Amino acid sequence: MFEAKLANAALLKKIIDSIKDLVTDAPFDCSEQAMCLQAMDSSHVALVSLKMEVGLFDTYRCDRTINLGLSLANMAKALKCANNDDTCELKFDDNDADTVTFTFCDTKRDKTQDVTMKMMDIDGEHLGIPDQEYSVVCTMPSAEFKKTCTDLSMFSDTINITATKAGIVFTGKGDSGSSVITYSQSKDADNGDQVTLEVNDPVNVNFSIKYMNQFTKASSLCDRVRIALSNDVPVVIEYGIEENGHLRFYLAPKIDEEDNDMD
Repeated sequence: MFEAKLANAALLKKIIDSIKDLVTDAPFDCSEQAMCLQAMDSSHVALVSLKMEVGLFDTYRCDRTINLGLSLANMAKALKCANNDDTCELKFDDNDADTVTFTFCDTKRDKTQDVTMKMMDIDGEHLGIPDQEYSVVCTMPSAEFKKTCTDLSMFSDTINITATKAGIVFTGKGDSGSSVITYSQSKDADNGDQVTLEVNDPVNVNFSIKYMNQFTKASSLCDRVRIALSNDVPVVIEYGIEENGHLRFYLAPKIDEEDNDMD
């Protein structure tokens, strides 16, 4: 038996909406500690890693570790049935091993809606993300990072990121022109609107801006985004989830060779 209840459906809506265009279907690994998802996009350039800890849920019960294979497109459809402030309960019963039920409860109207989804048989390949020390860790307002990616995508399909102790620079260059956005190292660490940098070594890396724009769909989850960078390794774009989880996106850098895998 697995049961997990969120105080409002809006949170799960935001999470699914931010990843459903990258990953079509994925296995949710449910354990006593958390509900997790890890999946690559179809081109094997980007990896999505979601962790929703027990503290996010009003109630949480998981009798044994289970794997719920779900279509994210169908999950998004199910969640559209819910109002943002409805409670949202997921239920999987061992006696009905091929479906998951979503129950949305509108306490103001004493209304309950059940949506039952067929599960999918998905091979979950766990990629074992290595712990990595990054050369640069940048935290900035999520909305600011989203605007940066949107602005640069008007000029280029590649975003170049360089960072030193002096600041971080985002550049987009194309046939029609270019745009360069520079953030200096903040002096006021307590100001939530500032950009903060931890720099061990300088970096100079290129990424697909199309993917970056996909990642920024998660901006509504968290006011600030954490960007971890090193030369020649995937970038990590991380959004916290109410201090009880995270949504991380890993993106392989653009390199000259035709080797864009995350191997």
